[in-house]
Amino acid sequence: MASPAPHSLEQEQQPPQKLQIYSTSNTGVSSFWKEKYERDAKKYWDIFYKKHQDKFFKDRHYLDKEWGQYFSGADSKVLLEVGCGAGNTIFPLVATYPDIYVHACDFSPRAVNLVKAHKDFNEAQFNAFACDLTIDDLSKEISPSSVDIVTMIFILSAVSPEKMHLILQNVKKVLKPNSYVLFRDYAVGDLAQERFTCKDQKISENFYARGDGTRAYYFSNDFLTTLFKDNGFDLEEISVCCKQVENRSREIVMNRRWIQAVFRLSGTSNSSFSNNAEIKDDLPNQNNVEVKGNIQNKTLNNVEVDMSEGLAAEMFGISPSHDSEVLEVKVKDMIFKINVLSKEYQHTCKSTGLMLWESARMMAALLADNPTLVKGKKVLELGCGCAGICSMVAATSANLIVATDGDGKALELLLQNVTSNLTPPSLAKLIVNRLEWGNREDILAIKELNHGGFDVIIGTDVTYVSEAISPLFASAKELMASNYNGEDEKPALILCHVLRRVDEPYILSSASQFGFNLIDKWPSGNPVNSPHIISSWFPENAYENIPSSALNIMYFQMQ
Repeated sequence: MASPAPHSLEQEQQPPQKLQIYSTSNTGVSSFWKEKYERDAKKYWDIFYKKHQDKFFKDRHYLDKEWGQYFSGADSKVLLEVGCGAGNTIFPLVATYPDIYVHACDFSPRAVNLVKAHKDFNEAQFNAFACDLTIDDLSKEISPSSVDIVTMIFILSAVSPEKMHLILQNVKKVLKPNSYVLFRDYAVGDLAQERFTCKDQKISENFYARGDGTRAYYFSNDFLTTLFKDNGFDLEEISVCCKQVENRSREIVMNRRWIQAVFRLSGTSNSSFSNNAEIKDDLPNQNNVEVKGNIQNKTLNNVEVDMSEGLAAEMFGISPSHDSEVLEVKVKDMIFKINVLSKEYQHTCKSTGLMLWESARMMAALLADNPTLVKGKKVLELGCGCAGICSMVAATSANLIVATDGDGKALELLLQNVTSNLTPPSLAKLIVNRLEWGNREDILAIKELNHGGFDVIIGTDVTYVSEAISPLFASAKELMASNYNGEDEKPALILCHVLRRVDEPYILSSASQFGFNLIDKWPSGNPVNSPHIISSWFPENAYENIPSSALNIMYFQMQ
């Protein structure tokens, strides 16, 4: 919803400091969300695979080129794929090495079901099972000391760094002597990490939450080698790989960085790698990767990158189609199709205006049932967000409706929703305009649209931040009509909300400072001698259809 920019509109008051609801500071996620991401990690990955099925990641055909020597040989190999996902690693490998036996486990039961549903799955060659390797004993599913190769492909990054050692200790139980761990994952400096740092999605050092609740850790050489060494593995080879990926249609180039390594159980290594040797960390603009150990230098010009359309969208900052959803909202005899942010992305989104709030549904219903509230009047909506259903309903009766918000993304989506749902003459009466509460330039721009001020000002769930309350009432005072005919035509400010961080006494105190009187409120505790205006808006038995019992309505007029 609206993002107040707090220049005071009272000339006698000292201007407060600049306020932004959509913070750009790098404060990271709160303790509540850190705990929730950890607690619900399995749920988030299950939702991921429910939505994307096996369409998100590309099959990893490059593994034969990168690590073919580990899979080939006279004896058939037993493979453990940690974090098998939908099978993008194991099925290409079995197609190339048909004698391999595969144990495949994943945190998400839904991912395991996708593996079992694959056309090439057969129980004689695959053992697929759900397993949380930070808790569940792997040796209960796989015989101890029976696995030749473990693959960890973009999986360890999804685990809290504090728990990574638990996975390595668990995996050690089932490894044979002379067995290998083949590792590929995100590297520090990847463009996705740089983007996360600008979004307040940091959980801890190099660890971030994605918009869908899944998490990603970005590895450095030192952290990775120390992690494996402390858990009984020797480093065979390591490299930080860099690849430029281009989106030609948008003329965007990005640098992907990933770390690739091979580890072996301690005491069995005969590699030429030296612990004192330099580990090459290639700069982002380099195309060659030097690999220490027995493998020679390689070029990345033709290297495949684990890049799906969804990953590319996340990296480039382009909103993929799955970020949004269309809601069908019925208000009396009107049906609106509203584009909003998908629910699974709302919990980490900084813009509260990219979703449809229950207070907006309620206010839209009241306006539809009581068109005389706005009929023939000039109406302003504060912080309407992307949906704009209150403004669109009001446009059917009002002479003029100006729908405003302080967030650019919400305004873009709002304009799309308005133009796709309204037709003339209602469309011609509705204007979408930017308004940061308290911003003098925005205030003047709104006044240019309507010199006489507004007869009705509405706001739904615009009272959720205490610092925003004073700019909210200050802006409403500036934009409210001052000329009217009698008490019956007196302009009104109507707020509908759920009381969250800001309590009612603070709202009323701030309103009074800017000359607003509370005339009526709903559902209970009406002021003394209240005219019971709001309760008259509800048709008989309407209380049964109220979306939330926590909703409140306040009806203000100027003193």
